[in-house]
Amino acid sequence: MPRCAFSRAACAALACAILLPNGPWASGSRAGEPVALPSFEPLTATGDLAAAMVEGIDRFVDAATSAVRAERRERWTPDPALIAGAWDKLCAGKRQQLLTIVGAIDARVPAAEQGFSAAEGLSSLIAEVAGIGPYQVHLVRWPVLAGDGGLVVEGEGLLLVPTDPARPDTPREPVADVILLPDADLTGPRGEVSRAFVVETAGKLAAGGNRVLVPLLIDRDDTLSVVGGVRPTNQPHREFIYRQAFELGRHVIGYELQKVLAAVDRFATEQADTKRPLAVVGYGEGGLLALYAAAVDQRIDAALVSGYFDSRQELWREPIYRNVWSLLVDFGDAELASLIAPRTLFVEASPFPDVDGPPPPHDGRSGAAPGVLTTPPQQRVSDEFARAQHIAKAMGYAQLGQLIPVDRPGQSIATFMTAVHHDLVASNETQLPSAVLERLAAPTRRQRQFEQLVGYNQWLLGEAEYTRAAYWAEADRSSLDTWRRSTEDYRRRFYDEVIGSFDQPLLEPRPRVRKLYDEPSYTGYEVQLDVFPEVFAYGILLVPKDIRPGERRPTVVCQHGLEGRPQDVADPQVDNPSYHRYACRLAERGFVVYAPQNPYIGQDKFRSLQRKLNPLGKSLFSIIIPQHRQTVRWLARLPVVDPQRIGFYGLSYGGKTAMRVPAVVTEYCLSICSADFNEWIWKNASARSPYSYVATGEYEIFEWNLGNTFNYAEMAALIAPRPFMVERGHHDGVAPDEWVAYEYSKVRRLYAALKIPTRTTIEFFDGPHTIHGVGTFAFLHEHLQWPAPH
Repeated sequence: MPRCAFSRAACAALACAILLPNGPWASGSRAGEPVALPSFEPLTATGDLAAAMVEGIDRFVDAATSAVRAERRERWTPDPALIAGAWDKLCAGKRQQLLTIVGAIDARVPAAEQGFSAAEGLSSLIAEVAGIGPYQVHLVRWPVLAGDGGLVVEGEGLLLVPTDPARPDTPREPVADVILLPDADLTGPRGEVSRAFVVETAGKLAAGGNRVLVPLLIDRDDTLSVVGGVRPTNQPHREFIYRQAFELGRHVIGYELQKVLAAVDRFATEQADTKRPLAVVGYGEGGLLALYAAAVDQRIDAALVSGYFDSRQELWREPIYRNVWSLLVDFGDAELASLIAPRTLFVEASPFPDVDGPPPPHDGRSGAAPGVLTTPPQQRVSDEFARAQHIAKAMGYAQLGQLIPVDRPGQSIATFMTAVHHDLVASNETQLPSAVLERLAAPTRRQRQFEQLVGYNQWLLGEAEYTRAAYWAEADRSSLDTWRRSTEDYRRRFYDEVIGSFDQPLLEPRPRVRKLYDEPSYTGYEVQLDVFPEVFAYGILLVPKDIRPGERRPTVVCQHGLEGRPQDVADPQVDNPSYHRYACRLAERGFVVYAPQNPYIGQDKFRSLQRKLNPLGKSLFSIIIPQHRQTVRWLARLPVVDPQRIGFYGLSYGGKTAMRVPAVVTEYCLSICSADFNEWIWKNASARSPYSYVATGEYEIFEWNLGNTFNYAEMAALIAPRPFMVERGHHDGVAPDEWVAYEYSKVRRLYAALKIPTRTTIEFFDGPHTIHGVGTFAFLHEHLQWPAPH
């Protein structure tokens, strides 16, 4: 059909008077009476519209990432009218915010209760190094976090203590305390640079009269990354811990930061009478921790960051265990560095650790997320450091620190320590014996550190239900009115803080339509709607042919699952075993049906969207919700649709959508979750269950802090008092029936308390991960008030 020659406004004005029996909206009654429907711009786009959708979203997210960096510059340019105290208060808030988004929120074991103790055996001493500056090497541990039942997370490391040259067995007063943080890998070929960094730098520092603590970090090996002892993965240990922790509002970065700060607690306690400088020095992952620790803790006098300084605009390319929710909203490395001013900061522009991805799949191990570490161009590092200098100078500090290009990490340590205090460090003659690093990185110790954090995550998982209950304490279920009022703030928090909302208006939808199917009882159309710049919504609309003029029908939005397409549910020639043409069957029953394309298609192409969105405090559903909001509003304006009777029905990933979208988009009058509803937090954070996403390739599935805020029962609570149903096959591998029934029982109890128990139900059927279409169809007919066929 040729493009309409009239303006859109003219077309809209004529919409109710135009009859197009053979056009994109052909429909009529059984008596042959045509139905007056609007004329729309023809859809002329060709090719794979689902792939085009993902590509458009990618461009939109890239633009948002660039914009947020510019916005940070404005927020971090101090107002000259601010007095110093106001700026200090602002920085204090930023420090607390950083601790929150890396999950370093749990109270640490008080330093006064225990200092550094022997890591094994009765004595901590494992080596004595003679020379101009003699020192002892101790293998130590220190408590960091404590859970119930004696569960403790400890730091472990080497403590180098300078001794009296005249009496090498007698410790002497240190010139300074230094926490030396290696990269994650200390063993194998990938740990060669980090081992050299520790051997040379720690030896110099200790020989110069400094007390040095070298903590052990969680490494990138995969040997221990096994769920329930039966599902091995190739996830680096850091990723395995990250997955569980992220769902529970914690992070492997936060845990290790807590270990560093617990050591600072102990050094600070010992320095109560004799204040001496305290510095952090780090390379690679240790450089990250050194930067974060100095940014959040003003007791740290100086920081040297090596092999870690960049703009973070491409954080999504890095290993997923560096993914921090909302980081880029307020923090690039420049902003973190500025929080160290006016204290000393040295940044070594040294080669980054060489990480070309996780361990490759092997011996049945798979599921790790992609991610690499590459050394950024020198200019990019210089530009980011210049940003930090600009903020520091605007704050009134003449000099933030120094950026020093080096060939290998630790080369500027002498200059750095001279800036910290005036006693120069000694020469390389007293290097740390490499054998002590083998003791530090022994397999039993690495396993203990790993298992402590996994155990702590699992303890938090057990506590999450009670944490959510406290979080929901203000929801008032005494009546429907009080429930509606008291849950509006929870809906806002869910959208803004958990899903992540874009603060920009929807575009005009500019619908484009073309006829796709002509079946005996319905006509099918492809539809494309504008949502945001570069972002569109796309789907298939099925319109029954027996709609009479002026009649408004109930509508069902039928959502496909992972890697699906609208054709999977709405093409009359396709009988997908998961969907069984359920959109077509509903259209044959007289419902108007719309099958939208959701962007979870293309494997890593869509998963990289989640990686890009998370540092902005956003998620894939930050895009999906506006797409659905635009779609349902457009549907509501169609003369064949009753806007008060638009329901949602989704399977699998569409079931995930059924929990999240209607919870926010209240224009959906009901929701049906098929083949997905379960105890969602267990499924995402359990290190024991074979059903757990911790072991799978869906690395985008984890949602920041969801465990402490909204499980599926709480999402259903946001759907209430609208009708809500669960469809569950006994043989569905998503979860066991017990999980589903346990979580759904909370929903049933809520609806009963609200005196509307008939508005919710669950159907169990003897089948797999599939649309059953029996109880759910009856539910739709009942609650959308449309008679079922005989």
